[in-house]
Amino acid sequence: MSSLSRELVFLILQFLEEEKFKESVHRLEKESGFFFNTKYFDEKVLAGEWDDVETYLSGFTKVDDNRYSMKIFFEIRKQKYLEALDRQEKAKAVEILVQDLRVFSTFNEELYKEITQLLTLQNFRENEQLSKYGDTKTARGIMLGELKKLIEANPLFRDKLMFPTLRSSRLRTLINQSLNWQHQLCKNPRPNPDIKTLFTDHTCTLPNGPLAPSAVNQPVTTLTKPAAYPSLGPHVPFPPGPAAANAGALASWMAAASGASAVQAAVVTPALMPQPQNQMSILKRPRTPPATPGIVDYQNPDHELMKRLRPAPSVEEVTYPAPRQQAPWSLEDLPTKAALALHQGSTVTSMEFYPMQNTLLLVGSATGEITLWELAARERLVSRPFKIWDMSNCSHQFQALIAKETPISVTRVAWSPDGNFIGVAFTKHLIQLYAFSGPNDLRQHTEIDAHVGAVNDLAFANPNRQLCVITCGDDKLIKVWDVSGRKHFTFEGHDAPVYSICPHYKENIQFIFSTAIDGKIKAWLYDNLGSRVDYDAPGKWCTRMLYSADGTRLFSCGTSKDGDSFLVEWNESEGSIKRTYKEFQKKLAGVVQFDTSKNHFLAVGEDGQIKFWDMNNINVLTSTDAEGGLPALPHLRFNKDGNLLAVTTADNGFKILANPAGFRSLRAMETPASETMRTPVDFKAVPGAPVASVNCKVERGSPVRHSQMLNGVDPSKSRIDDSTDKPKSWQLAEILDPSQCFQATLPDTAGSSTKVVQLLYTNSGAGILALGSNGIQRLWKWVPNEQNPSGKATATVVPQHWQPNSGLLMTNDVSGVNLENAAPCIALSKNDSYVMSAAGGKVSLFNMMTFKVMTTFMPPPPASTFLAFHPQDNNVIAIGMEDSTIHIYNVRVDEVKSKLKGHQKRITGLAFSTALNILVSSGADAQICFWSIDTWEKRKSVAIQMPAGKAANGDTRVQFHVDQLRILVVHETQLAVFDASKMECIRQWIPQDSLSAPISSAVYACNSQLIYTTFRDGNIGVFDADSLRLRCRISPSAYLPQGNQGLSPLVVAAHPQDPNQFAVGLNDGSVKMMEPTEGEGKWGMIPPSEAINSPSTTSNQTPEQLQR
Repeated sequence: MSSLSRELVFLILQFLEEEKFKESVHRLEKESGFFFNTKYFDEKVLAGEWDDVETYLSGFTKVDDNRYSMKIFFEIRKQKYLEALDRQEKAKAVEILVQDLRVFSTFNEELYKEITQLLTLQNFRENEQLSKYGDTKTARGIMLGELKKLIEANPLFRDKLMFPTLRSSRLRTLINQSLNWQHQLCKNPRPNPDIKTLFTDHTCTLPNGPLAPSAVNQPVTTLTKPAAYPSLGPHVPFPPGPAAANAGALASWMAAASGASAVQAAVVTPALMPQPQNQMSILKRPRTPPATPGIVDYQNPDHELMKRLRPAPSVEEVTYPAPRQQAPWSLEDLPTKAALALHQGSTVTSMEFYPMQNTLLLVGSATGEITLWELAARERLVSRPFKIWDMSNCSHQFQALIAKETPISVTRVAWSPDGNFIGVAFTKHLIQLYAFSGPNDLRQHTEIDAHVGAVNDLAFANPNRQLCVITCGDDKLIKVWDVSGRKHFTFEGHDAPVYSICPHYKENIQFIFSTAIDGKIKAWLYDNLGSRVDYDAPGKWCTRMLYSADGTRLFSCGTSKDGDSFLVEWNESEGSIKRTYKEFQKKLAGVVQFDTSKNHFLAVGEDGQIKFWDMNNINVLTSTDAEGGLPALPHLRFNKDGNLLAVTTADNGFKILANPAGFRSLRAMETPASETMRTPVDFKAVPGAPVASVNCKVERGSPVRHSQMLNGVDPSKSRIDDSTDKPKSWQLAEILDPSQCFQATLPDTAGSSTKVVQLLYTNSGAGILALGSNGIQRLWKWVPNEQNPSGKATATVVPQHWQPNSGLLMTNDVSGVNLENAAPCIALSKNDSYVMSAAGGKVSLFNMMTFKVMTTFMPPPPASTFLAFHPQDNNVIAIGMEDSTIHIYNVRVDEVKSKLKGHQKRITGLAFSTALNILVSSGADAQICFWSIDTWEKRKSVAIQMPAGKAANGDTRVQFHVDQLRILVVHETQLAVFDASKMECIRQWIPQDSLSAPISSAVYACNSQLIYTTFRDGNIGVFDADSLRLRCRISPSAYLPQGNQGLSPLVVAAHPQDPNQFAVGLNDGSVKMMEPTEGEGKWGMIPPSEAINSPSTTSNQTPEQLQR
């Protein structure tokens, strides 16, 4: 059977499993022989269903196939025989002996005779070898353990014990994609076509009447399940347990690798699935469906961040294939011009840019010190000298080294992929992990005595969805730790000190490449079965391996003992060198360093300069000496966008090279003099703080294109003035005039009669959803065009107020509801396919494409007041209720699984943390409760500290920081930040001075570095999330029409990808979006530590002070 046919069997198995066709699943497993279901086998063995056990086994092996198979069948039949004897069923035992066990007599006649003699004993335990036989259940368990070992060792079961990791309902998704392609081929495509059969190709029939509708390519109705309503689909693949990869699956580098390449697996050939002629022509020349007002593009395939963060699509999602385009590039894209030079104070040994912000650079040095630099401000944000955190946890060997005052240097610094942790490796034994919550919050997290000798490399990875740190060292070992310091794996097999590691994943296979100083390259899966690869690196000495940014191309760079340098690209499918790059000049003592950028470029530090290659060309593209001062073999590191390159210098520092976009990002924290002089704007002072206006005015009629860089620097300026190194006094930014920011009022909202009570961005960032107090939801979306190529929400392009062609509104059930007293609530599924809401009545589940109600549930009383999807399963919903309880409801089975009690008044907020495995709830009783997700038991209840004279009541909202450890608590009297791991308040801000009105709403920006806060008097405050200090105040005069007394924002929402964009919903029903101007790029600057004394920036009083 071909490899694609084999994969089709797996898709069918997944479909049968999801549809609960249990017998069909196991029958197909047996008949195909592709997947041995150990869970099913275990259940049958432990139940003693021996006929079923042997029948299932027969699909994979026979008694006489090999010695492992013979032993498997012998153990099963022996156990069956002993159980008959134990039940004193001698006749049954004789039958088993004659019919089942006799086959083994030809191989071991003495053993067969000994088994036969057991019939003569009153109790077979009188036999010395069976004297320890316990009860039947225990004996089956012991035998099962032996069977598992035999099955794993049996070559006939190789590659059959692990089900491939698939996205949920993969077969349905493929069928939906096929239907969409068929619909695009229709000569007269109709909106919202009704698919009634899969037996024939889909075509749209001509409508009755003289005129047919225009050809608008709408997504077809997706294939649904024959249930009461379609399942939302959990965000985990089948089977539920994390499947470890087998020995033949490591990215095609192993000899027994799968025969189908990634491209082959994506193409269905005519022999397997016939295609009509016109459709085959489309497959040869893929075309992207045109962007039309009828399509909500919640899955932009070009947005790499969303591809990484999105969960698996549910069955009903509609996806379109799109051609992969290689972005054009030029030499100007290379960061070759020196922008600034900074002095570290000691030799820089390692550097790494923060993955979430292009101008934050982590530096490790030869003295063991680490420093975090903000390049745009030329400022050391944090510096930590080497220090042993807990000597008692260190080995005696390391303690002896310290006693000798052995110098210790940093060998590697690294960020975790989410930017929440910093890893530091040292030349002796240790690694240290810091928790990073913001520029001013770097906390000691874990210290590990990891290796004997130097720790040569360190990297983060997420095997089985758990953040781990991987280390290697002089002791020839690779180790895998979780961030709490617990060791999970130790990989042995190198014969020399391990020099570097490169964790990666492909097609859901997680693996690690490692290189040693003898030039050996090995590869490891997260198991204990040893290395899967053994190759020689060019030069056979120190080599590092890196993947391109998109993870599709593998490179290595290293040096031989003779000083020859090698830079190569590998052919992963064959484990051979695909391309060797030329023009290394000299033999140098040491190891050459390299990095990759933007899937296009390679950079190497050699001979006191930086050389650049196009990945597709073996000849040097260009080089630069960075205006001199580089060592012979400089270290170097690109930032994520490839517009900045950090290189070490010979004078104990480093330089930053930049391209035009990099220069703009470095100026993002400055206010150019030209902008200050352009448009003088009046502003009033805020007591206790200097004030700076935001002055970049853009005419409304000009065709402004929104830029992700959000700055207005002239790219022709190649250098940053030295004067910018001088510190500037901090000033609070105040926005008093509409010209000082980009803003837009969403269409069909101004002057509406119903107030906006809930507001959301879609997770794709391409739409906004508002829920009114009347229970009606409205959707706006942006479509790609010349002004807005990405199709993301922006204040510079007016969106469409979107409705399906049916004209349906998303209207909640409000029959018999007093809307004045109702607490409308809303939640959006992670794939943007469904929205769930209520307005005092039943909870309704709406399809976001058609606005149809898929189902309703939880009728009052009590009414639902807050909704939250479980982060790991869209079928599980936490529902806060009017009667102060929380219901854990499973949509699929229409059942309340748990009812949580702990509040005194209605629930007003819910937030999940997968990192801490907790649910946090808040109520109108000003209480915060912490619940275990595993048991749904309450861990703790905390009352928020109220200012003196304020009653402990009122709506309280909660939202987790991106680190999933801290939580923002919002009450009309305060903003508070809690450490959820300790369940205690760590910071608080009380309304005061120019922001003294009650708080109506607050929310973290998408990167959790800002907090957008609205006040009932119309003011909006932008706070630094780490310190709760005010960065920017937006006056009502900047965005509200003049003369509208009583108009104010009720709710605020933050864009899911742009940290500087937010939207507010007003009490007149209008929705406004706001962004800083391109010249400013952000909402004010981070207040310096001395600004803490300003009453307008922060209030961090203790609870006792608040009560005075």
